[in-house]
Amino acid sequence: MDDGADTVDTIDWGPFGRPLFDDAAAKGLSRVGVIDVGSNSVRLVVFDGAARSPAYFYNEKIMCALGAGLTKTGRLNPEGRVRAIAAIRRFAALAKGMDIPPLTAVATAAVREASDGADFRDEVLRETGIKLWIIDGKEEARLSAQGVLLGWPGSYGLVCDIGGSSMELADLAEGRVGRRVTSALGPLKLREIKGGKKAVKAYVRETMAQLHDEMGNSTGMRLFLVGGSWRAIARVDMERRSYPLTVLHEYRMTSRQISKTAEYIRKSDLQELRSRCNISDSRMSLVPLASIVLKELMRTFKPKDVAVSSYGIREGMLYEQMPRELRERDPLVEACRFVEAKDARLPGFGRVLYDFVKPLFPRANWQRKRIIKAACLLHDVSWRAHPDYRAEVTFDNATRANLGGLKHYERVFLGLALMNRYTSKTANSRFDALFDLLDAGQIKEAEILGKAMRLGAMLWLTSDEEPGTLRWKPKSRELTLRLHEQTRPLFGEVAQSRFNALASAMDATGEVIFTK
Repeated sequence: MDDGADTVDTIDWGPFGRPLFDDAAAKGLSRVGVIDVGSNSVRLVVFDGAARSPAYFYNEKIMCALGAGLTKTGRLNPEGRVRAIAAIRRFAALAKGMDIPPLTAVATAAVREASDGADFRDEVLRETGIKLWIIDGKEEARLSAQGVLLGWPGSYGLVCDIGGSSMELADLAEGRVGRRVTSALGPLKLREIKGGKKAVKAYVRETMAQLHDEMGNSTGMRLFLVGGSWRAIARVDMERRSYPLTVLHEYRMTSRQISKTAEYIRKSDLQELRSRCNISDSRMSLVPLASIVLKELMRTFKPKDVAVSSYGIREGMLYEQMPRELRERDPLVEACRFVEAKDARLPGFGRVLYDFVKPLFPRANWQRKRIIKAACLLHDVSWRAHPDYRAEVTFDNATRANLGGLKHYERVFLGLALMNRYTSKTANSRFDALFDLLDAGQIKEAEILGKAMRLGAMLWLTSDEEPGTLRWKPKSRELTLRLHEQTRPLFGEVAQSRFNALASAMDATGEVIFTK
C-alpha cells in the first residue's frame, strides 16, 4: 500500500487497480458533512466517503416544508423557516461535536424563489455560522446527476430529480453531465394549482412537453429517479408487488408497473398505506401528485427502463470533492476493499482468493467478475458473528448493505455466494423468497463460488502468497487442485471434504496434486 513514501508498489493488482482509500486525497474525504435545505425537508448527511461508495456516518432529516404556500405568498413558510433555522443550528452543533471539517450547505428551489430567500440565508449565517449557498435549478440538476454517477460510474441516461417545489432533468452520457433543465413540477407547487386534478394534469402535461422540447433527443433512454417522492412511490410499488427486497437503490420499475401503482395509490387509504410502507405523513401527502408527474414523465420521455437512485444532490456534493482517479473506480469493489481492510482477519487475502477461484468462471463477463471480486473481498469480514449465524449475517450484510453499483439480483447473488461460503445448507431458509430473484443457473454459480471460497479460506498462508491453483476443464468435467508442497499440512480431512463438495457442485471429477 502506498503511504506517500518513496517506495515502489511491486504487487500486481490486476484489472481492479491499487486501492486508493489510504491515499492522502482520499483520506481527506474520511468525514464530509453536507446540509441540503430543500423545499420540503432539511437534511444533514455526514459521509465516511474515502472508500468511494458513500458510507453514511450520520444522517438526519427534519421535515420543514419551507416551500409550502410559496406560490401564493412569494415567501418562505414562516413556521417552516423557524423549524429550518432550528434544524441547521442543531446540525452545526452536531458537526462540531463530530469534529468534522466545515459543512457544505446548499439551498434549492424554495429558498432561491422566495422573496425572503436572501434574508433567510443571512439569518442562517448569523444564527449558526454556516454559509448557505443558494443554487439555481441547473446547478441542482448537475449535482443530482453527479450523485447518480457516484453509484453508476460511466452511466448514461436521463436523471430526474423531484423536490418539493421543483423537478430537474439532466442528461448523462459517458459518465458526464450534459443538458439540464428545471421546472416547477414539485408537488408542493402542484397542490396550490386551482381547478382540481384536471387542472393539475393539464399543467403537468403542458410543462412536460416543454421540458421534452428543451432536452432534445432524450426519448427512449434509461431513466434514473432521484428524490423522496420517487422513492416513496417505489416503496409503494414494492408493497403492491409483494417484492421481497425492500432496498430502494437500484430498484427497477417498468412503465406498466408505474401505471398500476399510480392507480393503486389513487384507490388506497393513504394513511393505511403510509403505515404499511413506513412513509412519513408529510411525504405521503405528496405522493398522489408526484404519481401524476411520474405517469406523464413516462408517457412523454418513454424510457427504456427505470432505476431508482438513493443517491442525489448530497451524494453529488461528495462526488464533487473526490479526486478524478477515485471517481473512476468501481464503487462496489472499492467499498468491499475498505471493509476487508477494516474487518478481515487477513486483509489482502481477498485478492489472492479471487485469483484462486476465477479459473472456475472462464466465461464470466466484466460485470460478473466484479461481483466475484466483491465476494472474495467480503468472504471473511463477518468472522466475529456467532458460528451458528455467520451464514445469515453474511447474506443480510450483502443484500442490505449500502453498496453502490449493485442490481438487486446481484445483491442476492453476492449474498448467496457468501452464504455458501459458510454453510452447505441454504434451502428452506428465511431467505427463500429472495432467491426467486435469481434463475437456476445463477443459484448454481453462487453455490460454486461459495464452495470455492470455503475451500480457499482453509489454505491461506499470507495475504500475498497463492495457496495453489484450480484448473477446470468444462468439456471433460475435470477439476484439478494443484497445491504447493508447503501447503500439505493445511490440506487435511476437512479441506478434502470441501474440495469434494466443490467438485460435486460442479458435477466434476476431482483430483488433488502436490507440486514442489
